[in-house]
Amino acid sequence: MVNHKISSSPKIRIGRVSVSDGKCKPLSMRLCLTTELLKLQNEQKEQFECFVKTPPIDSRERTVKIKRRKDTGLGISIKGGSEHKLPILISKIYPKQAADETGELFVGDAIIKVNNEFLTICPHDEALEILQTAGDVVTLYVKHYKAATPFLQHASSKENYLNHVVEEQRIEEYAESAESIFNMRYIDVVTVPLMMAYVTRYIFGTDKLRPNAFEVRGLSGTSTGIIHCSDSANLYRWLKYITDNIVGLTHLQMKLYNRNFPCTERIEYMGWVNEAITDGSLTRQTYKPKFLTLKGMDILIFESPPLNVIDWLQCGIAFKVYQTMFRVLKESEHKDERQHCFIIQTCGQEVKYLSVETRQELLRIETAWHAAVCSTISKIRHKTFTVKWAGRQCGLTLDWNYGFVLRDIELKALLWSYKFSQLKGSSDDGNCRLKLHFQDSDTKIIDTKEIECASLQNILFCMHAFLTAKVVSVDPTFLSCTYKI
Repeated sequence: MVNHKISSSPKIRIGRVSVSDGKCKPLSMRLCLTTELLKLQNEQKEQFECFVKTPPIDSRERTVKIKRRKDTGLGISIKGGSEHKLPILISKIYPKQAADETGELFVGDAIIKVNNEFLTICPHDEALEILQTAGDVVTLYVKHYKAATPFLQHASSKENYLNHVVEEQRIEEYAESAESIFNMRYIDVVTVPLMMAYVTRYIFGTDKLRPNAFEVRGLSGTSTGIIHCSDSANLYRWLKYITDNIVGLTHLQMKLYNRNFPCTERIEYMGWVNEAITDGSLTRQTYKPKFLTLKGMDILIFESPPLNVIDWLQCGIAFKVYQTMFRVLKESEHKDERQHCFIIQTCGQEVKYLSVETRQELLRIETAWHAAVCSTISKIRHKTFTVKWAGRQCGLTLDWNYGFVLRDIELKALLWSYKFSQLKGSSDDGNCRLKLHFQDSDTKIIDTKEIECASLQNILFCMHAFLTAKVVSVDPTFLSCTYKI
C-alpha cells in the first residue's frame, strides 16, 4: 500500500514492497519516494523513550512562535474540533522537531488562534488546513487544559496508539507510521537519484514483463533491484508516482540546459528509450537502454545522458530531424512482446526500432517530434534537391512560402510550381522515380509530375517534414491534440 505524507514541501510517498535481486527470495522493505530520490529502507528498533514535558501549572493564555521546517513542518498532532464539541487540542509533540524545540508547547494545550485566525469553533479538518497553510513562521495562541492531558498522553502511548491512529491526523511530521511512535527507525539501504533515472518493468534486455514488479536505475548505475508490488493497482500507482517525478526533474533539467543553448538549439525532448539490437546468431532480438534527445534540428542518441557541454558535442549518433522519418507502430507491426514501439529511419542508415515503457511517454516523444520538425522547417525555410524531369537537369525546391518549385538548373528558368495544399498524393518505385500528383486549383484536374532523383529517401523524408510543419502552422492545436489522444 502507498501512504502519503502531507507537508509544505512536495509530497513524500511511503509504502511496503518486496525487493529481490531477481534470483533470491524477495525481502520486505519500505519504499520512500521524494521529489528527487527513491529510497529502500530497513527498519531498526530502538529502545522506547517517553518524551513528556511538565505542563504549566496555571491555565493562562500563552503566545508561542514556531518556525516551520521544510522537511518536518510544525511537528505536532491535533485532536478535537467543533464537531466533537471540543477545542483543538495538541495531542502529540514530536521530539527534536519545531514545536518541541520551542520548549513552550505541551500535550493538552488548546489552540485558540493561529496567527490572527480563531479556532475556537473550528471543525477538525478546517483547523488542520489552517495550520498547514499558516506560513513559515506560525504564531499560536494556546491555553493549557489540565484535564485533557492524561487522556491525550495515554492515547499516544505505545499500548493505545493503534486504537487512535484512525482518528489522529498528524501535521507535517517526519515520522509517517505507527512504528515511529514506538521509536522504530528506518535505515536507508539503497538511494537512487531520480534525475534522468531509468524505470523498466521488463527483464533487462528482453521483451518479457515482470509480473507486478519493476526496477529503477540511477545515472551512476545504482539500482533498486527488483521491486515487487502486492497487486497491479499498487504497481501502477508506484510507477505513475515515480515516472511523474522523473519527468518533472527532466523538464527542469531541460529548462536549465536551454538557458545555455541558443534558441536554434532548443531541447524539445530528453528521455530513455530501448533500442532493439539484432544479432544474426540469436533467434530473438535483445534491447539496450539509450538516451534520446531532440535538440534543435538534431536527433541525438546517447549511451548515457549528457551532463555537460562536452557530452553534448560527443554524441555518437546524430540525425537531422528534416531528413528522418518518425513513425509510431501499430500493435500488429510489433516484432515481439515489447509495447509502445516506434521507428526512426534516415537515409543510408538502418531503421532503428525503439520502444518506451508507457503510452504517455510515446505521446511525449511524438509531440516533441512534431514540435522539433515545425521549429526546424520554420528556420531552414527551403531545401533544394537535384533531380531530372523530362530529360532536363533540374532543381526541385521545397519552399515554406511557395511549396514545390521546379527550376531548370542551366537556364535558371521556372518550369512549374504547386502549393503544398495542392499535393494529393505521391508514389515511387523505391529506387529513384517519384510521382507527385497535384490538383490544379482552377480545373481540379490531377496533374502528375514524374521526376528522377539519386536521393529518393531524402526527398520523401524532407517532404514529410515540410507537410507536417504546414499542418501545424494551419492548426496550432495539432500538437496539444496529439498529446491528448
